[in-house]
Parts: sequence; structure tokens; C-alpha cells
Amino acid sequence: MQATGILNTLKKVDQSKTFQGFVIFVIIVSALSIGAHTYHLPPWLEQSLWVLDIAITGFFLFELIIRFMASDGIKSFFSKGWNIFDTIIVIGSLVPLGGSTILLARLLRIFRVLRLVSMVPELRMLINALLKAIPRMGYIALLMFVIFYIYGAIGSMFFANVNDFLWGDVSIAMLTLFRISTFESWTLIMYETMEVYPLSWLYYLSFIFLTTFVFLNMMVGAVLDVMGEETKIMREEQGENEAESGAENIAEVATAEDIKQLNAKIDRLTELLAKKS
Repeated sequence: MQATGILNTLKKVDQSKTFQGFVIFVIIVSALSIGAHTYHLPPWLEQSLWVLDIAITGFFLFELIIRFMASDGIKSFFSKGWNIFDTIIVIGSLVPLGGSTILLARLLRIFRVLRLVSMVPELRMLINALLKAIPRMGYIALLMFVIFYIYGAIGSMFFANVNDFLWGDVSIAMLTLFRISTFESWTLIMYETMEVYPLSWLYYLSFIFLTTFVFLNMMVGAVLDVMGEETKIMREEQGENEAESGAENIAEVATAEDIKQLNAKIDRLTELLAKKS
């Protein structure tokens, strides 16, 4: 019974917005501390940051233990990918800052900033949507590669004699096309080839239309589609959590009412026994 009470207390602490807000605050302080280490600081400040880093690492370990104990077991805890991610980050932060591991330890501590993603539901939704959109984006990227290859081969055939540095072979031509797709001084490249091939502007405009306008919008559409699905799932989960919280509150109220009624009955029996005596 006592263990159940402790478990319920840990769950309330873990789900508390105040506690979660404090965790986010510590993550931000950790990020600022990591950034401060990149500057040339006086020894006393370096020592203070080192102590602060130990305190932050200890707090993260404490917070992870609370979340683990508040879960419904090891399987339930590690069934969530974000819990696995946080565990790896926290364990990585325990690598001592000294000796040959100092660079590794600092790199692992940098990734503690990513814990901000696991703490904010909206950021988790964005990352989940991005990961789920990767397969769809992969097919779009494959189609883009085909277009780049075709245009690169054509450009190498026609424009190699104009500028061998930009159009010497298909791989260099594809790199030049990537530069064109980012609009980095692409007009200079176009005007150079137009001096030899006046209609070469059709080549550039058609390529830009396909890659920048068509495929880019397809990428954005794929991500937005998955984000819509993730938003729906997040709202359903929030609705379920609110329903469970409401049910628990109702159960607590019902238990309190039962205790009041029982106390009232005990008081009546005590009064009756007192009268009879």
C-alpha cells in the first residue's frame, strides 16, 4: 500500500508542469554552460562551471530515476523511443571530464541540449513527423537525382566547351546544377553559356522550375501531411491523458466521500452507545 502511494506521488511529480518546467530550465542552463566553455574564462569561473556541470548531471540522473520509477516497469519505460534517447544522453553525461576522454565527454554533454526536444511535446511531434516523412521524401529525392543526372549529362555534352571547370563531366555538372538550384550566382553561369548557345536559358529555367518549385513543394507537402497525422495523434493522446486524470480525480473524490460517510456512521454509533451507557 505504501509502495503504491510512493508510485502515485512519483507519477504526479513526473507529470507536474512545474517539475517539467524546471527540467527545461536546467536544460537551458546546461546549454549555456556548454557554450561558456568555448570562451577563454578565468580559472575561478572554469571551476564554477565544472561544479555546475556536476550538479546538472546529477539532476538529470535524478530526474531519469523518477521517470523510470513512475513508469509501469522496464518494458513500459523502454518501449518509448524518447526514454531510450534520454537514457543514452544521461549515461553519456556520466563520462568523466578528464584524461583522454575529455573530448568525448564534452561531445556527449553537447547532446544534452537535445533533451529539450524530448521534454516539449510540440518539438517531439515535429521530430516524429520528420522521421516518418523520410521514406516519402526519399522517393522524391530519388526522382530529383534522376532529373539532376539527366540535366547534368545534357549540360556536360553542350557546355563543356564553354567552361570545362563547371561542366567538364557529369559529376561536376551535377554539382554546378546544385549550385544553380540554390540560386547562387546562377545568372552568371547562364549568361556565360548564352553567349555560345542563345537558347540555353530554356535549359536553366526548366531545371529551376522542376527542382526549386515542383520538387521542393512536394517535399514540403510530404512533411505537412505527416505533421497533420502526428498532430491528430498528439491531440488524441492528450485527450486520453485528460480522461484518465479525470477518472482518477473522480475516484479520489468518491473515496473521500466514502470516508466521510463512514466517519459519520461511526460518530452515530458512538453517540448511540454513549446514550445507552
